[in-house]
Amino acid sequence: MQPIHLFGLASQQNSWLAMRQTLNAGNIANVNTPGYRAADLEPFEAVLDSTRIGMAVTETGHMSPSPTELAASTEVESEDSWEVFHSGGNVTIEQELMKAGEIRRKYSLNTNIISAFHRMLKSSARPTGG
Repeated sequence: MQPIHLFGLASQQNSWLAMRQTLNAGNIANVNTPGYRAADLEPFEAVLDSTRIGMAVTETGHMSPSPTELAASTEVESEDSWEVFHSGGNVTIEQELMKAGEIRRKYSLNTNIISAFHRMLKSSARPTGG
């Protein structure tokens, strides 16, 4: 059985969420910009499927991929958008706010899982007896 690097995985997901939140904020900021096309990242699950989780740096000279290399920004297809405006843009504020809520929920879930594992590690490291 291979070890699961939970803290590294959580850190990687937090980086992905930060990039997605940045794109989401840009979409919201440009909601009325003529011709602006909404951008989003591919799902984190797809990023995990395309990378080897078991990769480890065995020497200090080895490099690990950055989060920007792991998840490429893509333009949202017109079918994914709820409406297209006469200005040529495809950003709807409602859809972007729903994405913002989803990002917040994923941050919260990630934080709660890491907190639970941290408490578990602390309790297992406590000295017994006394």
